[in-house]
Amino acid sequence: MLSFFQRLFKKGIKPSKTKLMPEAKFIVRIENNEVINERPEGKTERVSLAELKAVIIETNDTGPWGTDVWWILVGTDTAGCVFPGGATGEKEILEAMQKLPGFDNEAFIQAMTSTSNQRFLCWKSDS
Repeated sequence: MLSFFQRLFKKGIKPSKTKLMPEAKFIVRIENNEVINERPEGKTERVSLAELKAVIIETNDTGPWGTDVWWILVGTDTAGCVFPGGATGEKEILEAMQKLPGFDNEAFIQAMTSTSNQRFLCWKSDS
């Protein structure tokens, strides 16, 4: 048994190829005042910042094995985006959402620490 471990450490452990986490396969960005979400299966969702009605964070109790944080950007009947926490570009989307007048950072922080099935309204349009 000892010789097995000696051979293992002598050879070294080779790092496996890095695989994207499923959440990171969602790619979100802001372009021309529009949030664009490219889903892994190829569908693209869009909502313009002018049409944005609400920013909601939905949490669930599936973590750490499941995707337990979801962004819901509510637009018109035909526009909106839904993507998981950990999506590629999430940081830039958060920064843009925090610039919306009245964005509720406290609700966002509560959402990020939640381990239950809840929705947190972080921003709502006045119109």
